[in-house]
Amino acid sequence: MLALCLLVTGVAGSQAQSIPDEPSGYRTDAYRAPVPATLQGARVIDTPAAEALWHEKALFIDVLPRAMKPANLPAHVIWREPPHKSIPGATWLANMGYGVIPEPLLRAFEVRLETLTEGDRSRALVFFCLKDCWMSWNAAKRAVSWGYSNVIWFPDGIDGWSDALLPLDEVAPAF
Repeated sequence: MLALCLLVTGVAGSQAQSIPDEPSGYRTDAYRAPVPATLQGARVIDTPAAEALWHEKALFIDVLPRAMKPANLPAHVIWREPPHKSIPGATWLANMGYGVIPEPLLRAFEVRLETLTEGDRSRALVFFCLKDCWMSWNAAKRAVSWGYSNVIWFPDGIDGWSDALLPLDEVAPAF
C-alpha cells in the first residue's frame, strides 16, 4: 500500500507545472505557457479580487491576440473572425501583449492607455488575456515601464472569470 501511495504521489508531483521565474525582459515566444507568480511593479490578483475591481470600475484591458486568417484558406472562402468574449466593459487591445511590437503599434498602445486613463497614471489598469498566457504579463510590464503606478495583472484572465461563472460580453478590438 505504501508503494502505491508513493507511486501515485510521484506521478502527481511530476505532472505539476512548475512556475517560472520572472524574466528581466519581455517574453517573445511560447506565449501559452506557465507564467510567473509575480510581476515587478504590478499587483497580481486572483478572480475574486478581479471581480471586486470590476465592481469598482477599474479599467480592464484585454490583450488577447486576434484570430489569424488561416494561411491555407482557399481564396474563394470569406474569412470571418470568430467572436471574442471578454470581461464586460473591458477594452480589447488585441495583440498588444507580444514581446516585440512594431513601433507604430507600440505608440498606438501607449496613446490608447493615455486616453483610457485620461492622463492619470495612477488609475487602476487590470491587464488580462487567458490563463497561462504571457500576453497580459508583457502588456502589464510595458505599462509599468511607461510609469503607470497602479498596474494590476490578472493571470487567470478570461478563463478564471468564466470558471467563476461571471458574465462575459462579446467585444470588438479597439484598433
